Amino acid sequence: MEEIRETKDEIRNKIAKTLAALSVNEIEEKITRIESRLFEFANFLESNIVLLYISSTSEVNTLKIIERCFNYNKIVILPAFDATKHEMKLMKIDNLDADLTPGPRGILEPDSSSCNVVPIECIDIAIIPGVAFDEKGGRIGSGDGYYDRLIPKLSITTRKVALAFENQIIPQVQMESHDRYVDIIITEKRIIYKI
Repeated sequence: MEEIRETKDEIRNKIAKTLAALSVNEIEEKITRIESRLFEFANFLESNIVLLYISSTSEVNTLKIIERCFNYNKIVILPAFDATKHEMKLMKIDNLDADLTPGPRGILEPDSSSCNVVPIECIDIAIIPGVAFDEKGGRIGSGDGYYDRLIPKLSITTRKVALAFENQIIPQVQMESHDRYVDIIITEKRIIYKI
């Protein structure tokens, strides 16, 4: 177990360095291509209630995607984290500027004083963050386990989709018993369906 955790930490560090070496223009181009693929993806277009995330450093930036979801009249759900309970509440936001506040992890999240909680069974499609993925849907997250606890609670019909740069696709993610897979990965070059 400890060996797998150390390997995951090494992968997180390697991916962070790889992404840090890319220019701002390269990253913007890749994000634009990923966004285009997402908004052409039938499961996403057909969905009404979309779980997204506000990205941290080694994840695909989602701010433009969230804005575009509002233009498509999608209901946008973001997680609010409770660091003491290691849980997250899923909350509806209507405005990126008015509805977000800094959370315990230093990432913007819904303001619980103005945003409403949405039941998990209402989610049509879940965009799941991650640092690294393999082609079987294996995922390495931040290491806090929030999404590994969330994924099994999602409806079996809810597509679990990851957005990733090709640089984040690795040959194999060593999965532990508590780790959870995603169904589909969208990169700037392709859409990967879990084998």
